[in-house]
Amino acid sequence: MVHRGGLCVAAALLLIGCGTGTDAVAVGDSFEFVAPGGQTTIFYDPPASRGRAGEMSAKSVTEPGERISLSDFAGQVVVVNIWGSWCGPCREEAPALQEVHDIARPSGVTVLGVAVRDDQQAAADFMRNWNLTYPSLFDQPGRTLAAFRGFPRNTIPSTLVLDRSHRVAAVFLTTVRASELLSVVQRVASEPA
Repeated sequence: MVHRGGLCVAAALLLIGCGTGTDAVAVGDSFEFVAPGGQTTIFYDPPASRGRAGEMSAKSVTEPGERISLSDFAGQVVVVNIWGSWCGPCREEAPALQEVHDIARPSGVTVLGVAVRDDQQAAADFMRNWNLTYPSLFDQPGRTLAAFRGFPRNTIPSTLVLDRSHRVAAVFLTTVRASELLSVVQRVASEPA
């Protein structure tokens, strides 16, 4: 007969041994988001503790017939921004994301938008009206967010910074300012490959 308390302790030790911190769990090499306990900005350091994002692919918001994939940006730092044209805070941060894209692009950084819970034409109009030149996926149901296991689909806007190996280095569960995002992006871009 197995003692119930012993099983609970063994299960707890197994779970503790798998964790990489209080905000993420490594499942093999994959990233899995865990509720951050009220934090809106989360950093995953050192780089060896980061989990890798899964593949993301969807049609382009602005280029009919074109598909965009995360793998199109191999070796680049990718700033994934989850947005919707209907989202007021997304309008507020759009110029900051474009600024980060323009400044950091020569360093091998790109911003990759993901338009969710949106209409294709409204999303395209949003990008055109705000003069956004970075690529953006159109993913009305938010299926591409499965690349970040456990990530809350209802937290919009959200921004994730992926290192050059497409491991999650930082998460912003709030509107971002250019200065705070740029400093994180530059730090991640300067990390050894």
